[in-house]
Amino acid sequence: MIELNNPWITLQFLKEEHRETLRPLAKDGRIWEYTKTLLLTDTYDRQFDKYFDDALTFSTPTAQAFCICDSVTGDSIGMTRAYDLDTRVKKATIGHTWYTPAVWGKVHNKACKLLLLEYLFEAVGLQRVDFRVASQNIRSQKAVMKIGGVPEGVLRRATLRNDGTYADAHYFSILGEEWPEKKIKLQEMVAAAQAGS
Repeated sequence: MIELNNPWITLQFLKEEHRETLRPLAKDGRIWEYTKTLLLTDTYDRQFDKYFDDALTFSTPTAQAFCICDSVTGDSIGMTRAYDLDTRVKKATIGHTWYTPAVWGKVHNKACKLLLLEYLFEAVGLQRVDFRVASQNIRSQKAVMKIGGVPEGVLRRATLRNDGTYADAHYFSILGEEWPEKKIKLQEMVAAAQAGS
């Protein structure tokens, strides 16, 4: 994979030099309210380092972790991953995505999904991209449906969160034959979000 960018978002391969930039951005309880991936306790730095180390080792032929940057300012604003790439079935998952709350509701998430979906469907040639969202995270479920994700079902107790509680996972997908129409809609949404910011 190459570095990906559009006028709003640049996706940089996650590297060690991103660690200290992302550490304070991720230290916001609103980001982890539903997933409990990071707990804001006195062990936060240790948790973050493990989380970041796991993401660094995530880069394989079937997965890639990215630092999400604002293309205009160059500022880091979050992380995302494309993973479970299956070249035989031609499918992958987009997930482990978070943004600093300062950009919530703005153009960034839509532009990031547009960038990743264009790459996966058009450059890689996939026929299915799916999204996995925690059941408690209604905001993210709505966001995935807005960009064209079709609800597929719920895996009950699919994950064990770091606070010791279980979480169900809602699955959504976009298929290759659906992508051209959904791309147009997503481009319109990006344009509208940009005009409104």
